[in-house]
Amino acid sequence: MSSKDEFLFPRSRYRGTVKPENLVFNANLQEFAQRVSFITNLETNGKITPEESYREVKELWKQLKQSKKALHIGQKPFEPPSSDET
Repeated sequence: MSSKDEFLFPRSRYRGTVKPENLVFNANLQEFAQRVSFITNLETNGKITPEESYREVKELWKQLKQSKKALHIGQKPFEPPSSDET
C-alpha cells in the first residue's frame, strides 16, 4: 500500500485468539470505526446534517451487530444464545 492509503485506511494488528471469525470481526470493527470517523468529519464540516449522520452511524452499528451475531462472537459454543441479545 502507498503511504496515502496507509494514512487514509490504517489497519491495526490483531491481538487476540486467532480464529477466522475473530479476524473477520476485527476487520469489520476496524471498517466500522473508519466509516464512523468519516461520517463524523462530514457532519462536523457541515457536509451532512446531524440527523443524517446519526442515521448513517445507526445503520453501520446494526450491520456490525449482525456481523457479530452471524459470526457467533462472544457466544459459548455449547450454550444456546440468551434471549436478551438484540
